[in-house]
Amino acid sequence: MNVKWTVSGLLALLLTGCGGKNTSSNVESPGGEKTTKTEVLETGADVIQNKAPLQAMSMYLDGFHFYNGDMKGQMEAHHYCTQLNEDVVQCVIFDGNGKDAKVMGVEYIVSGKLFKTLPAEERKLWHSHVHEVKSGTLIAPGLPQVAEHELMEKLVSTYGKTYHTWHTDRDLKLPLGHPMIMMGFTKDGQLADSLVTQRDQRFNISTAEKRQNRADIPSPAVQPGANAWEKGEVRQLKVSDDKQPIPGHSH
Repeated sequence: MNVKWTVSGLLALLLTGCGGKNTSSNVESPGGEKTTKTEVLETGADVIQNKAPLQAMSMYLDGFHFYNGDMKGQMEAHHYCTQLNEDVVQCVIFDGNGKDAKVMGVEYIVSGKLFKTLPAEERKLWHSHVHEVKSGTLIAPGLPQVAEHELMEKLVSTYGKTYHTWHTDRDLKLPLGHPMIMMGFTKDGQLADSLVTQRDQRFNISTAEKRQNRADIPSPAVQPGANAWEKGEVRQLKVSDDKQPIPGHSH
């Protein structure tokens, strides 16, 4: 999934890149304001400490998820991603793109080649990205159209496994409850128009135009097992108080 750039292309990207700081977090968490001492410590740490994993996050994607088993539970998700290699991407998901953004969860993205290697039961936890790309609802804010199109050519055949850990879309001011398995939309009419309209206004884009621009991107067939919820096979996490040992773990 590597996108190659020329020097002039990178310069153009730096000069035209944007797409951040326009989406506030959904909630304000309880707690006291930062003290001067805390701010000084943060500044010092920012200058001195190595943050290689964070610096490797070179991709910003914005799209939409829903709770597996609850299509009405929809929300926007801001992904900041690291491409580990040509077949694996890992993303931290936030509920906004400003300093106040809350970490909502994580998403792991694999190529179709790797998805084929997954066991049948494991595949039921993953969703395809074909519709998200072709519909224009998955975007890479700030990238020039040509660069975004090239990136989407790579992502269209990938699969994602997503967990949300902080449900700020439900106005939870703290990360209460347990993680939830999320899914991606697969057909027109599933995603609420209001979410797309609000997102487009904030980023000053047109999802409809992006759909038209991506019409030339081939739509790969979705591999068996992905989007299992479409066939009524919903997998979701729950908290259990039983004393049964976790498979594969010893006390």
